[in-house]
Amino acid sequence: MNRSAAFEVKGWCPGALRPMQSGDGLIVRVRPQSATFSPDELGVLADAARQLGNGHIDLTRRANLQIRGVSDASLPELHDVIARLGLLDGNADSEAVRNIMINPLAGIDPTEVLDIRPIGRALAQLLVSDESAWALPSKFGFIVDGGGVLSLAQQRADVRLAAMAHGPAIAIGIETHGRMEWLGSTSPGAAAAAAIEIGLAFIKVASREKRQRMRDLSDDGLASIRSAMRSRLDKLHENPRKADKADASLNRIGLIELGAGRFAVGIAAPFGRFETDQLRKLADIMAAHGVEEIRLSPWRALYAGISSQTSGQSILDAAGRNGLITDPRDPLLQIEACPGAPGCQSTALDTRGDGRRLAALLPRCSVAGTVHVSGCAKGCAKSGRADLVLVGSDGRYGIVRNGTAQDQPARRFSFAELAAEPGKIFDIDEGGRHE
Repeated sequence: MNRSAAFEVKGWCPGALRPMQSGDGLIVRVRPQSATFSPDELGVLADAARQLGNGHIDLTRRANLQIRGVSDASLPELHDVIARLGLLDGNADSEAVRNIMINPLAGIDPTEVLDIRPIGRALAQLLVSDESAWALPSKFGFIVDGGGVLSLAQQRADVRLAAMAHGPAIAIGIETHGRMEWLGSTSPGAAAAAAIEIGLAFIKVASREKRQRMRDLSDDGLASIRSAMRSRLDKLHENPRKADKADASLNRIGLIELGAGRFAVGIAAPFGRFETDQLRKLADIMAAHGVEEIRLSPWRALYAGISSQTSGQSILDAAGRNGLITDPRDPLLQIEACPGAPGCQSTALDTRGDGRRLAALLPRCSVAGTVHVSGCAKGCAKSGRADLVLVGSDGRYGIVRNGTAQDQPARRFSFAELAAEPGKIFDIDEGGRHE
């Protein structure tokens, strides 16, 4: 049973110019170009979060940064800060549709098929300049994937552009009913314009069907998208997935050896939440080691190319001392958790506190998969499936295996009951039923 209808799921994401009200004030989302900040920009935003918000900074699944606890009174000053950094869009409508994810190590990773940053920049420029594209729903998203060590092959998007191994060519696909359907290919120089054409075709169909995402279109609607692009794209002669050489078991956190004498670091914070002092200190230590760009990612982690293994280890040591996650074996990396109470008005549960307590139980229970702790059935922290889901309602958690927060759990427990008898978590089969 899917319970999404019982909850008010917002059909839009916050921005800087159109912030969202939450239990702890306004959420202001900053969307940097190519998901990239300089250390100075990140430090300035960290200071602004302390002075103009409540000091909480979240990294999002869409590779953006959110400043929380902003008030109506402090919002104009925060806009001034963001504008001085060159990160404020011209208007809220164009900002809302600039939802593009690219590989966090694009242009750094020697194993990537193609440096796709120029395509990402061209797509962003078209979304901003073409006012007809502003009718796209604000959750409609694009992925531009150049392959390599940190491929985005497992991330969801309405429109996907993927570099092909035997290029130069870009495969273009759409998400349909739970799978990626490849429509064809085009040259790198034409890829951004083709993606926009798909977006405009979606707008026409979605206006008739009243849909927000590509995957929700009817079969007839998807057929219209295919028809619109048939003459625009070349026929595919290979599976674009062959270009993806990423090892699913690769550790994304810690020191990452890229080959050809290159290294990068990946640093996370529990549940993607940085406090302002943590972020400021991290930006400073990276700047001290010559880092020029800090990249955001859909894994709520920060990445940077570094000059040497020694420099990388020094950055990781400093980050670890500052309470950040630098060990790929940290069980907190298995857990996605929404802000919970008191930051969110949809739950009374301390989801992130419970997430930390659950992390301490996972090694004892030999849990190897993904875990989602959600304060309610909206599932804001993770829309896709997780191996284990704790979904809150009336101060208790329902347990779902291999499902989402919107699935119906069989039974509910207080967290104290779960902590006392963690085996209760694992005697429930897929879909929430007891085995």
